[in-house]
Amino acid sequence: MPEKKPTGVRWVVLAILFIATTNNYLDRIMLTILSPVILDDLHFSEQEFGYINSVFQFTYAFGFLGMGKIIDSWGTRAGYSIAIAFWSVAAGLHALARNVVDLGFWRGLLGLGESGNFPAGIKAVCEWFPKKDRALATSLFNSGTNIASVCGPPVFVWMNLHFGWRACFLITASTGIICLMLWWWLYRVPRQHSWANEAEIALIESDVEEKQQVEIGYMQALRTRQTYGFGLAKFFSDPVWWFYLTWLALYFKRVRGLSLQEIGWAIPVIYFTASFGSVLGGWLSGFLIRLGWSSGKARKVTMAIFALCMPVAATAVAVDSVVLAVALISLACAAHQGWSANLYTTVSDVFPKSAVASVTGIGGALGGLGGAIFTGILPGYIITHFGYAPVFMMMGSFHILAFACLHVFMGRIERISVQPLVVTGKRE
Repeated sequence: MPEKKPTGVRWVVLAILFIATTNNYLDRIMLTILSPVILDDLHFSEQEFGYINSVFQFTYAFGFLGMGKIIDSWGTRAGYSIAIAFWSVAAGLHALARNVVDLGFWRGLLGLGESGNFPAGIKAVCEWFPKKDRALATSLFNSGTNIASVCGPPVFVWMNLHFGWRACFLITASTGIICLMLWWWLYRVPRQHSWANEAEIALIESDVEEKQQVEIGYMQALRTRQTYGFGLAKFFSDPVWWFYLTWLALYFKRVRGLSLQEIGWAIPVIYFTASFGSVLGGWLSGFLIRLGWSSGKARKVTMAIFALCMPVAATAVAVDSVVLAVALISLACAAHQGWSANLYTTVSDVFPKSAVASVTGIGGALGGLGGAIFTGILPGYIITHFGYAPVFMMMGSFHILAFACLHVFMGRIERISVQPLVVTGKRE
């Protein structure tokens, strides 16, 4: 008989995912936060800055395809370990950059490594949480992106003033190695984890439709219509987050006239608000499911609410007040994070666990491609020649397009019907 009270190992797993995701984003946003300093030091333009970000986005997109396959084939523990080690080393190598080409090369390597974070995180949540809790769990570990964006800017500004921008990359690379050691030590799948009791395992495995394990191959996932519902939604919505993540520091400095110190405090306000949006998005769909809604309907209604916030938030570029602009941009980032927590969870709603990382990787690749086009290549040109207003307006429309793609290709967001195959053991 299972023990009456489940252990809480799943929350330990979630805490490690949160810490690693926070480190992932600290490495990622540092170039953005310190871009005014780095551009002056290495003598390159905003358009070249856009190209550097495109390099990251293209390798990030390409890396998703490989990382998703590796994580599904080798297991979450080994796959995520490879990703953390790769991105930590690549982050540290940024300190060696002497010109725009060097910086672009190390940025490309960082994109390859960091592409493993979300396929591994979503698969780990799928392995450790029942369906009703997955959106909330995803939103909680995904809030590490916001915590990094809240804590990172003032810390990076302080470290840059005292040690220089190169030391910042070396420090976050070192913390990445600590994350790697924690993950390798603590992570196992539930039935192989000595800390998890039978009651917790029974809770994790409580979804009836997931009782029978099935295998979906990588090529079968590529041929499945629902994969492209998720992928196209990522293609249109991810660039919005990347735009705000990449261009805000330069926008505040060159359009709004803020100092680096003022930017170091304005950006954390935005991402602190975004963390509430992330948790709200995960909680709301779970709440609706507990009321008796189907998981697909709960996800869609929640995502539609957040998508409709984006056109309103994009008017930030047109207001005179800096405070109001920060508030509207905060709304955009919060709405995106609430949207994203549910979008990621649609993969485990629709696909069996054997394909979660692969499908997340395919969608992430399309999201990275969209980011490269709409965050790097186009904004660099448009901002240089026409200013920020056209880009803000474009970003305000993308979540509506993303929702339309999700509705057309994913339909009701329900478990797909596949023929069960013999499941072989995965290395963990």
